[in-house]
Amino acid sequence: MSMEVDPDDDLLQGPGDEDYPMLERQPSYYNPLDRFKLAKGDQKHYQQQYGDLYFLRLAQLKPAVEALADEEWKNFEIAGEKVRRVERVLDVRQGELCWVAGTVYMDMPLKPNILDDISKDHWIAAPPPREKYISPTGHDLTMLEDESGRLRLIGTPLQLSMLVTGCIIAVMGTENSDGDFEVVDMKVPDLPRQPQRWERDEASAVISNGTGSKRKLSGEEKRTEGGKVAIVSGLGVSGDQGDTLTLDLLMEYLLGEACGPLEQAKVSKISRLIIAGNSIAEGTPLALREEEKKTSRKYGYDSSAYNPAPTTHFDNFLATLLPSIPITLIPGESDPANVSMPQQPIHPAMFPRSRNYAAMPDSLEPGWFDSVTNPWEGDVDGWRLMGNGGQPIDDVFKYVEGDERLEMMESLLRWRCGAPTAPDTLWCYPFQEKDPFVIEECPHVYFVGNQPRYDTIVIEGPVGQLVRLISVPKFRETGELILLDTDTLEPEIVKFEVFDRER
Repeated sequence: MSMEVDPDDDLLQGPGDEDYPMLERQPSYYNPLDRFKLAKGDQKHYQQQYGDLYFLRLAQLKPAVEALADEEWKNFEIAGEKVRRVERVLDVRQGELCWVAGTVYMDMPLKPNILDDISKDHWIAAPPPREKYISPTGHDLTMLEDESGRLRLIGTPLQLSMLVTGCIIAVMGTENSDGDFEVVDMKVPDLPRQPQRWERDEASAVISNGTGSKRKLSGEEKRTEGGKVAIVSGLGVSGDQGDTLTLDLLMEYLLGEACGPLEQAKVSKISRLIIAGNSIAEGTPLALREEEKKTSRKYGYDSSAYNPAPTTHFDNFLATLLPSIPITLIPGESDPANVSMPQQPIHPAMFPRSRNYAAMPDSLEPGWFDSVTNPWEGDVDGWRLMGNGGQPIDDVFKYVEGDERLEMMESLLRWRCGAPTAPDTLWCYPFQEKDPFVIEECPHVYFVGNQPRYDTIVIEGPVGQLVRLISVPKFRETGELILLDTDTLEPEIVKFEVFDRER
């Protein structure tokens, strides 16, 4: 029996006369901010007191929250008594209706303390890290502090709101006979001003005044439509054969090699790849032979135990992509960067092949391969993007009940602080002049990497600010890549899976 074959489905056919269009990658208009870069060499010191960071944060955010509270409560009365503003926490008087602004401090017995670190140094078995700091017996206390002292807060609004150490709030209520402040209402600074799209690019062009370092985008360039930004996190490259296939699928997709003409046209619209932390798996030293273990170590370091495979594989992955697509690399908790926030860019020496695409050390312009800080903030295609590798949200998770990551992300934006728990339980640099974690301008997109699952929502501010929140999952566990449309700021998921015959 003969069967007619569709010519379009016949793979064994000669070359046709059809002309296929040459696809070009959509250009990326990229203007990063360097708010989180630290001084280098002798200009970076750690002798300062960490407590100064909280006073800097309070000084920066107190005017904003006080203005909001004054507008809301200026005519508030209870039983004929009008509320009045109190300048300092210790000026609160018993039985008097008032409001005051300060810094939240959560007194939680299960929080880590310095004695745990000392016990590790003395080889005493330290307790395992806790998933949550919340006390099951209800011994946690909420305090409000400023430069004058502390005041214990109680009341229903505290139970209905998410609070962690380091956020700035204003509370209204009265002090009872026990010395506790019974909160009637509470205000947070809320979202700051949001810049317009392309605002910073146009301002930079005016400031440059024809020097060539910046140029004003033409209307035709601004109207480029259909662009996308790819966001991925938690690649977890270990150098083993097990994670090679999934990474290859991701690489071939971004290069347009793993799909047909229609999908290739969509992939060509991806203008930039943002890698949001934990690109390299946790360090696993090489197993040593018995005779190697007996050899002495110089300065306590054994170079023979170093495993270069993860960084080598990741460097090869980046070097294959970079000729086709620009990459922004944000470090994470497991990456070879400093542990304390803000994490500084991963040194280009870690990527001998990819560093050829990075900017020169003294260049003012970003390179095609841009290794940046964690947290990071910048403009991509005119939109203000802000993101991190996940540590601030993971630390806030330990203070609160539940696992609503989007709610935590929204709270950070409304507190106007990108890392409120630093330096209490999240390591950070002891800033002395200004707290860089204070959010001065509201982003259009806020993404957080290495989260348990993908999720997204749009939140609205008091004057109409709209922010797209994106929880980016770990690629090694989920195989999910996020594509953000630069016209609508709508995200979509591309999922990669490897068939396992044993499942």
